Amino acid sequence: MTQSTSRLTCGATLAVACGAALITGIIGSAHPAAQAVGSREVHIEAARKAAGEEHKALFDRTCGALLAPAAPAAATPRPPGPPPRESWYAEPAKVFDNLYFLGQSEYSVWAVTTSAGIILIDTIFDYSVEAEVVDGMKKLGLDPTQIKYAIVSHGHADHSGGAKFLQDRFGTRIVLSAEDWDLLARGTAPAPRRDVVASDGMQLTLGDTTLTLYVTPGHTLGTLSTIVPVKDNGRTRIAAAWGGTAFNWVANPRAYITPERPARFWFDIYSRSAQRFRDIVAKENVEIIIANHTNFDGSKRHLPRLKTRKPGDANPYVIGKEGVLRYMTTVDECAQAGLAAAK
Repeated sequence: MTQSTSRLTCGATLAVACGAALITGIIGSAHPAAQAVGSREVHIEAARKAAGEEHKALFDRTCGALLAPAAPAAATPRPPGPPPRESWYAEPAKVFDNLYFLGQSEYSVWAVTTSAGIILIDTIFDYSVEAEVVDGMKKLGLDPTQIKYAIVSHGHADHSGGAKFLQDRFGTRIVLSAEDWDLLARGTAPAPRRDVVASDGMQLTLGDTTLTLYVTPGHTLGTLSTIVPVKDNGRTRIAAAWGGTAFNWVANPRAYITPERPARFWFDIYSRSAQRFRDIVAKENVEIIIANHTNFDGSKRHLPRLKTRKPGDANPYVIGKEGVLRYMTTVDECAQAGLAAAK
């Protein structure tokens, strides 16, 4: 790729320096000084109101974890090999002129087409990436050899597992934050070679399209959230991908909680990141949310509706600026609810 068609830059408009300095600043200030304003119940009700019916699944996963924490699952060995295809396979779909869904029934991959190739957001599991991404692109008339970049929102296997396959097969450049490159390195599954280290506000330009990446620690220490320009019947709109949603330290405290990073730490940095990204999406006039789980952004409802969309019908993914802000308010208020009750 030439410099004229592909480049990575730090956003010039940020008030803080690009890179790890932002994460250090958020984490350093987040523990233990911040205080949630109001009781746990006040924040939960604020989240419930913001979510409404449109973002109910989001509320149920975030605030729901506080209302009815899951009991530790009994240790049952997973059968060898991948799960049955019928338990995860989903058909690919064109969502906007330049944005395609290539994910599983529960986990999403988004493909952004440009004049110089394709950028993916997330790579799902290793066992499903060939069927969903490679074969899915071919079904939609896209060329998988043109996958130039794959942005991995965070280093959990449901979003990063296919990255090594894409890197090895197509030479795709893999993009993660420094913290989540480290997270992958600590794992037991084969990981891609360390490649592009995303810094806060970094702009990824490929051909005629620029995506902007923000480091939003919370779900993991290096979760990435992305601003994505899309075209809807030729009209430019702005989408946002919130990179990590669940409060994993509630269901899996052994993987997150330490004396230096108690639950309060995680709720705090999550809330701070959500508030900051809410300000960003407001400034960018974002009207669309895309998520890496199909229940969080309404994909389970929206994708079937796209199949019957007629000329002139609204795209179901366009929920408007107010709908996007309510999405971000929901996750923030649920994090503040956890913070209000955390030790």
